[in-house]
Amino acid sequence: MSEISILGIEGTAWNLSAAIVDEKDVIVETTATYRPATGGIHPREAAQHHANHITKVISETLEKGGRKVDAVAFSQGPGLGPCLRTVATAARALALSLDVPLIGVNHCIAHIEVGRWKTQALDPVTLYVSGANSQVLAYRKSHYRVFGETLDIGIGNALDKFARSVGLAHPGGPKVEELAKKASQYIQLPYTVKGMDFSFSGLTTAAQESAKKYPLPDVCHSFQETAFAMLVEVTERAVAHTGKCEVLLAGGVGANLRLREMLTIMCEDRGIDFYVPEKRFMGDNGAMIAYLGLLMYKSGYRTTIAESKVNPSFRPDEAVVRWNQIVDTSGDKPGLQGKIASGAEAMITLSGNTIIKTRILKQYRLKEIDETLRKERTRSEARLISEARRCGVPTPIIRDVTDFEIKMEYIEGTALKKMITPSLTEHTGELIGRLHTYGIIHGDLTTSNILFKDGKLYLIDFGLAYLDKTVEARGVDVHVLFQTFESTHEFHEELIEAFKKGYARTFAGADEVMGRVKEIEGRGRYA
Repeated sequence: MSEISILGIEGTAWNLSAAIVDEKDVIVETTATYRPATGGIHPREAAQHHANHITKVISETLEKGGRKVDAVAFSQGPGLGPCLRTVATAARALALSLDVPLIGVNHCIAHIEVGRWKTQALDPVTLYVSGANSQVLAYRKSHYRVFGETLDIGIGNALDKFARSVGLAHPGGPKVEELAKKASQYIQLPYTVKGMDFSFSGLTTAAQESAKKYPLPDVCHSFQETAFAMLVEVTERAVAHTGKCEVLLAGGVGANLRLREMLTIMCEDRGIDFYVPEKRFMGDNGAMIAYLGLLMYKSGYRTTIAESKVNPSFRPDEAVVRWNQIVDTSGDKPGLQGKIASGAEAMITLSGNTIIKTRILKQYRLKEIDETLRKERTRSEARLISEARRCGVPTPIIRDVTDFEIKMEYIEGTALKKMITPSLTEHTGELIGRLHTYGIIHGDLTTSNILFKDGKLYLIDFGLAYLDKTVEARGVDVHVLFQTFESTHEFHEELIEAFKKGYARTFAGADEVMGRVKEIEGRGRYA
């Protein structure tokens, strides 16, 4: 039986690329990159560029490949609508003319799969960072679940936007990286992590303002250090939550050596493996589309012409993964094994009926960022745990606080993650509604941070908590929990409805908050 060969066509944004792969390697790849005269990407100009070059790119690929292909794969989304439509039209015409199947693939998942193919990663937590996408994903039960993502713009677009504002030519990311190496000081910039999500718009604006007062290399350095620390922190949270022991870096921003260094340090400190494919597979490329097409082809996927409509907002968690026999290595978040447990942020020591929570120094973060965060989060956590308890939300009793350490009551309960039901989720909604009524935002609502003991639910880990009575803050808080439902629990629709019911019972503005949650879900994607 001859080797299966797949032609893949990528053209979601800047890069137009076609490649042929078989089960062993990339046979050939041809590219043509759109470069705007000024500013950022112009979708219609990019689409016109692709239309002007696509015949030549595909013809050269087929000619150099010198073999018959078994199928044509193309990026069905996410991406810029005009670009996606141009590539999809060419892919349909080619599949029909060659009389081979058409396979529409998810662009984000293609980044993950080519990374797994070209490294030894088996079941990683993936940090996927590109122009328009910034997500933390992991495989669970036939889907790549999104554990965290940007609430506004992708890190690549944030870097490019900042670079343009200070007169750096496109692409901005590599130029920011080079200038950062010449820095002499760190300038404090907004650090925005909300549970398993992050935000870059405030950071970008602050960096633009700082560039008017400070040397540009210092601002570039500070921008990178802040943004990348946020990304690595959330990746570590996903590792702690899932129990997986591998991290994979994917996407064009993954070429940044400082980001790689920070992830390497985090993984070494946790004793887990870190993988990154060679640079040619980091940015958008036809090989990744062809390879995912090959996996899908072997598993029986076929896309009819009627089904081949592009989807600019195609979520990776919408695709059913049946092409790989991936063994899900997810475990339970470490509990108190003996006397010590280590989460994403802190070391937990048990002494009698007292928990000692010590915030761990994070060596991947600059000292200036790390010390400030650990002190602020420790003091704030102790204060808001006590405040929540006064508001009628069960929490541990605080016994003592220092700069990096909290001593509190040990609640020997079971994580909601292990025993979740609609009834318990409805009660969770009641507790969060009560919390929000008093303006307390938990900041890290996951089913690992809610304990059940003696018929009662307790909220723990207020490390990212803060006071805020806005609809936006409450919406983000609930959104983080809903993401956990979707990424971790099979019957998430039922859980979400149960939560809404309980939340509306104790919080008067529930409808407005749920409307904002829906709006938040649509952010951070291609428009």
